[in-house]
Amino acid sequence: MSQTPAAPGSTAYGRMEQSFRDKRAAGRKLLVPYITGGLPGWEDALRAAVAAGADAIEIGIPFSDPVMDGPVIQEASQRALDAGATPVSIFDQARSLDVDVPLAVMCYYNTVHHAGHHRFAEQLVAAGVCAAIVPDLPLEESGPWCEAADASSIETVMLAAPTAPDDRLPRVCARARGFVYSVGLLGVTGERSALAATATALATRLKAVTDVPVLVGVGVSNAAQAREAVQVADGVVQGASVVRRLLEGGAEAVGEYIAEVRAAIDD
Repeated sequence: MSQTPAAPGSTAYGRMEQSFRDKRAAGRKLLVPYITGGLPGWEDALRAAVAAGADAIEIGIPFSDPVMDGPVIQEASQRALDAGATPVSIFDQARSLDVDVPLAVMCYYNTVHHAGHHRFAEQLVAAGVCAAIVPDLPLEESGPWCEAADASSIETVMLAAPTAPDDRLPRVCARARGFVYSVGLLGVTGERSALAATATALATRLKAVTDVPVLVGVGVSNAAQAREAVQVADGVVQGASVVRRLLEGGAEAVGEYIAEVRAAIDD
């Protein structure tokens, strides 16, 4: 099995991975909601999600060309941008969140490149963020960013696609920090009527080759689908279903939904 090596000079995993490993060892399934940073009310929604049982939060950094995101998260990103959100403003807001779970950012590589690898990593540290997900940065081109992230103790979550050949998965897992993001289906984010068969199939393949926590994301659309996914995976990432509730019902709706999913995967 591929093990995530500890960061240079360290004898432990990063904050997110250590937390996830500890919770997994205790029999808990992991729940990571995605919330669009900079969207009006996003901080309250994040706190509500944590209070309802989220194990970590993925903060989306709005971007003008979100190639991985479907209509709901695109709309949320545009609203955030219209409200004046920038990476720097979101990081400033994140400093005052005062929550006791690990925080990750999800952003496109253009945002990282624009800031500069080392500067961006240090911005995350200063904001209290411990992990980064960069979905359009392929493994083969990730070296410079990963080196900068490792140097700042930022965990780089790697994505594995359903189409990945068997010999690629161990290499993705070996580079992953925090967790391995098992992409549930091909296509953009969004809610679906059923969990794709590829979601559990890929998670099964990943669990066979790594001890790094494996979480299914993209296409996990409700509490029942989350429960189905965690029969194989260590946890789930939920984006569109969370963001839609934030857009329609605010922080309270987010908290109620996360509590529903938490109950389903704990059952």
